[in-house]
Amino acid sequence: MTKSATPAYQAQQWWHTDIIDMRPGEIRYRGYPIEELIGNVGFADMVWLMTRGELPNRPQAALLETALMSAVDHGPQAPSIAIARMAMTCGGSLNNAMASAVNVLDDVHGGAGEQAVELYQSILEYQAGGYTLEIAVQEGITTWQRERTKIIPGFGHRFHPVDPRGPRLLQLVEEAAERGEVAGHFVAIAREIERQLIAMKGKPIPLNIDGATAVIYAELGFPAPLARGLFCLSRSVGILAHAWEQQCQGGRNKGPLPKGWLWPYAGPAPRPVPPRA
Repeated sequence: MTKSATPAYQAQQWWHTDIIDMRPGEIRYRGYPIEELIGNVGFADMVWLMTRGELPNRPQAALLETALMSAVDHGPQAPSIAIARMAMTCGGSLNNAMASAVNVLDDVHGGAGEQAVELYQSILEYQAGGYTLEIAVQEGITTWQRERTKIIPGFGHRFHPVDPRGPRLLQLVEEAAERGEVAGHFVAIAREIERQLIAMKGKPIPLNIDGATAVIYAELGFPAPLARGLFCLSRSVGILAHAWEQQCQGGRNKGPLPKGWLWPYAGPAPRPVPPRA
């Protein structure tokens, strides 16, 4: 029997990973021993290392951290946060509440960052083909609305006239670009999208948290799908905080509406069940 045919060899090859190497008394992430990482790198560094394969430099880690910390919470009016709190009042555990909440971070609630990165990257491709920034954004918006949806991801907010997180994040990216830490292509694209949307709509359609963090993730070279994963990681902090607070507050079987509030009913008028043959 060859080595490759032995059960022990086949068992060892069942999972294959470049992320972690481990044996008794030894743990290495991407080749780095855990005892050297501890105390020398932060959480954002580890996120980068685990997803990208190498440690970031300090400016990269700092910019990633701003994106991660800026999106941790948006209150119980956000479906994910509300679900976490409701889960706790149903007798769930913290991990169940977090899992329930993260599971709704999907295309509509949680997916705009990934979609914004896709849009930005498509516009950059137009620029690489020789289009000016203005024309590239026009083409990008037109193509997006024709092939995907009329909604431009990362812009506008149903609650904030101006999302207070967006301008600050773009300022930090522009400062990083001035220092040569990032190229600045995507912050320029976001600014131009915002300008054109205002011209098209005749009213402010400002950048929101999804569009702003997408600028950072794109500038740092993260693939679009990871933008959604990073948002889930970020929002998990707020989800945990709200779930814990709800557990401490108590309460049983809280639904999405306060007690005594009923939904509008628009179905048939009251009627008897007819005789059945």
